[in-house]
Amino acid sequence: MMQSMLIIVVAPMLITAIYTDLRWSRIPNWLTFSAMGIGIVVQTWTDGLQGTLSSMAGLCVGMGLFLLPYACRAIGAGDVKLIAAIGSILGPSGAFSVAVLSVLAGGVYALGAMGYQWGIATTSKKLAFATYGAFVTGGSTGMGNLQLPFRLRYGLAIAAGTLLFLGGIQPFGGWAWHRIHLW
Repeated sequence: MMQSMLIIVVAPMLITAIYTDLRWSRIPNWLTFSAMGIGIVVQTWTDGLQGTLSSMAGLCVGMGLFLLPYACRAIGAGDVKLIAAIGSILGPSGAFSVAVLSVLAGGVYALGAMGYQWGIATTSKKLAFATYGAFVTGGSTGMGNLQLPFRLRYGLAIAAGTLLFLGGIQPFGGWAWHRIHLW
């Protein structure tokens, strides 16, 4: 029952985020902030103060985990707000799980984009050269060769991570385990 409600709430948000990210390279504030509000209200309605705290903790966990990549310009602010909104709906362990799954999905997405852009053989050579440069020489030799001529839309990876979580891949606990117990 709760899983179905989560999907009903999250699916339209993810579809809209994917569309706007692909179309305009933006995830709008009206979408993320309204989703944060819905997450807080629903959690409060279902669990009272515990739900409010869980929702706020999830929002902070999601935002906190993606602030460093944002500061390094690896992702945009809309991506940070999207994972924070998802955290407000799923709680802290859900936010953490979705973040980990999103990073994994983002890696697959990046490898796929590199393979599409350069072909499998060239991508493999570039990755091997960059790995050698990073680990053997201790520098960033070859990292510039991995720069794609276009920006990846990380909203896709966040949506994939969320769908994997809602589909049952929950490495750090499911939605029922995200409650904060005060006493």
